[in-house]
Amino acid sequence: SQSESKQLLLEAKRALLAHLKKEDLELYPKLKEAAKQNEEIDRKVNNFGKDMEEITKFTLQFFDKMENNQYSPIEYAKDFGKLVTILSSRISREENILYPLYETVNVT
Repeated sequence: SQSESKQLLLEAKRALLAHLKKEDLELYPKLKEAAKQNEEIDRKVNNFGKDMEEITKFTLQFFDKMENNQYSPIEYAKDFGKLVTILSSRISREENILYPLYETVNVT
């Protein structure tokens, strides 16, 4: 049903926000510290940070519109597809670039 779908999306929102908070507390501080000594790390961390700002902005707008029932069915389908695409792309880049980078700087 529509309410069950909405509930699942709200749970996904909570999980996503918890994931972002964990990254902000654990991942980025170590990467930013390493970036002070390494221009390549600095460039990658800055690029990921800017990218995440845009993703977060779109994601929060999506959930806000959804929670307030401001979507037409066509708009919702379009934005949901965009959300899935940008999050899938981000996850792939994190797994292939950011997390391996973190592993190299987190060896203590």
